[in-house]
Amino acid sequence: MFRKSAGRVNQRFAMHRKAAAVRSSPERVLPVQRGRGLRNRPWQDYALFVLLVVPNLVLLGMFVYRPLADNIRLSFTDWNIADPVATPIGFANYVEWWQRDDSWKVVGNTVIFTVAAVLVSMALGLALAMLLDRKLFGRNVVRSAIFAPFVISGAAIGVAFQFIFDPSFGLVQDVLLRLGVTNVPDFYQDPQWALFMVTITYIWKNLGYTFVIYLAALQGVRSELLEAAEMDGASRWTTFTKVLLPQLRPTTFFLSITVLLNSLQVFDIINVMTRGGPLGNGTTTMVFQVYEESFRNFRAGYGATVATIMFAVLLVVTLIQVRVMDRGER
Repeated sequence: MFRKSAGRVNQRFAMHRKAAAVRSSPERVLPVQRGRGLRNRPWQDYALFVLLVVPNLVLLGMFVYRPLADNIRLSFTDWNIADPVATPIGFANYVEWWQRDDSWKVVGNTVIFTVAAVLVSMALGLALAMLLDRKLFGRNVVRSAIFAPFVISGAAIGVAFQFIFDPSFGLVQDVLLRLGVTNVPDFYQDPQWALFMVTITYIWKNLGYTFVIYLAALQGVRSELLEAAEMDGASRWTTFTKVLLPQLRPTTFFLSITVLLNSLQVFDIINVMTRGGPLGNGTTTMVFQVYEESFRNFRAGYGATVATIMFAVLLVVTLIQVRVMDRGER
């Protein structure tokens, strides 16, 4: 009897679904109201559009696109920043950049620093967000402590971490000696350790940014999907990779672009802690090289060349990220 009644219920449910599908078919859709197209809108709508959009376009043109165009133009010149006249030299700056040995060292530093900053800060930010999304005692205090370094000046943090990594009396040196490590690395003389020091400092400062963004995204995760995965017996790793991460995909895409842009523009920490050294360019990135060439070596044309190359590479990387994101959504 139970099976017969269940079969009747299923048949009725199927009939209702078919009826609902017929009612929602394209033939049943109400016709779109006409007369509200772009051509038939009142002039007040156009005036409001112009009032809201034009000021932003003017500001973007003055402070973004015009400096970008001037920078590209200056990259084809030989210009001392103190000289009012810039001498056109064609592609000579680009040829010099390609042939200089230190260019590839600077590119390598930039890639290592950027990749480490993006991956580590996003992974740690997500892990901390998942941990502090739970109802734990004192979690608000911990949240504030994690986010606080992000609002502090990078120069101030660089000065503080100079004492932490000091090979003579720094905190890292003291901890390593207590652990029995006698060969303490010299973070200010070894280029590899110097780059590691600068990278760790930047990650510590900007960890709060990825943490807060991921924490906000976790508030919008559909809990019923997580509960369904738990009821189906899915493991924690399966739930994380198959249920949670797909819902965080837009947030991850947003962070991958913003953190990439921010890490490529780091100047204050490097300038305070190492000034691009040791051994000349041990921690010099492309942004720091733009500063050195323009304001120390007084070669603003060559500095504009480095900035233009960095812009082109960044544009290509961003377009690839957008394309990968679009494919994932489809």
